[in-house]
Amino acid sequence: MKKSTDELLNSLKSKSNLDDYFKENSDQLNFATLPQMLESIIQSKKISKSEAINNSMIEKHYGYQIFQGIKTPSRDKLIMLCIGIGADLTQTEKLLNRIKASPLYAKDGRDAVIMFGLLHKLSVIDINLMLYDRGFDVLE
Repeated sequence: MKKSTDELLNSLKSKSNLDDYFKENSDQLNFATLPQMLESIIQSKKISKSEAINNSMIEKHYGYQIFQGIKTPSRDKLIMLCIGIGADLTQTEKLLNRIKASPLYAKDGRDAVIMFGLLHKLSVIDINLMLYDRGFDVLE
């Protein structure tokens, strides 16, 4: 059964030994790396890494370095890769969290445009056109 964040926090507080916490909650914790998370999404979307990188408008060599775990992308590059993969908003948020980047925020105009694009499965080019038309920095 899935535990809430509060339940996990309470469990952590109650333990005097970190190993006990990990043993009790190992099925609740995410230990996946960014490349593992990306691989899982591309497999579920039935898309190749090459297609994902081409769709994302990221330089090919750099994209493969992200997939291999050699490079950690910036927030914008990861968002572009998420768009290229066809990740949904929830998947994108989890990936942003994995690299410790700020989440997308609907009260921020630029982020709202990006969120709209993710929700409507728009391309990087289409999202960048909407960003540009509204005076926001494009994804690059």
